Amino acid sequence: MTGEINIAGVFVHPLLLAACLALPLAQAVGWALSRTGFYRLVWHRGLFDVALTIVLWAGIGTLITGGPLSAAFVG
Repeated sequence: MTGEINIAGVFVHPLLLAACLALPLAQAVGWALSRTGFYRLVWHRGLFDVALTIVLWAGIGTLITGGPLSAAFVG
């Protein structure tokens, strides 16, 4: 079981913090992909954006909670 993160006396689950970090990061990546013209290769842009957000959320959540893959990235 992962512990909560104490932010100014409020206990927050790490996956909520990961979601709050993943949403603006997905927006920034989506903006960069649209500027490069990558979305011409994507069949359904909305579905791709949701999948990108979920992948980023899972990756950040794994790094924050210390999951099995975080040792490969953090050390």
